[in-house]
Amino acid sequence: MEFKRKFGRKKQAKPKKGLFLVILLAIALILWFKADAIMEALF
Repeated sequence: MEFKRKFGRKKQAKPKKGLFLVILLAIALILWFKADAIMEALF
């Protein structure tokens, strides 16, 4: 039971970093695809 409690505390502290990384990856992918669309529109 103590091990589960410690694991739960670690999981509560980590999600913010995980979510931040996921959001950064999503933004990078969106920008990459938008850049391709902009290049197609310009040329």
